[in-house]
Amino acid sequence: MTRDCPECGAAMLAFPVEASLREYLPGEDPGAALCPRCLALRPVADPPAEVPDFGRVSDAFPDAPSAAVPFALLLGLLSSLATHRDEIAALLELVEREGVDPLLTLDRLADDPDVDSGVDLAGRRRQLEQLL
Repeated sequence: MTRDCPECGAAMLAFPVEASLREYLPGEDPGAALCPRCLALRPVADPPAEVPDFGRVSDAFPDAPSAAVPFALLLGLLSSLATHRDEIAALLELVEREGVDPLLTLDRLADDPDVDSGVDLAGRRRQLEQLL
């Protein structure tokens, strides 16, 4: 099932969210969908069984699903840093534990000409640096 982003109309990338990460996703749905253009994130009730290749979003995205899924969830929370401070800090730690530098990845996403994030990634990166 193709899901179009309600923000920009691009086809979203759906993925399963393992039970241990669902606390970082609003609602009770077992999956999420990320827009490769504006990086909007939405819960989905019927995700695919396997984690897709997040390279469709950007070459900057982590390759390993164990880093890509928490990073995608992190992107979904960046619009409200003050509200989701603890969750963001936990997701940053999860991504780092998988050997990925999440701040560098945000820098690379901010520089990707195909990504037109609804959130100022460079500004959020500076704020996250202060948070850590």
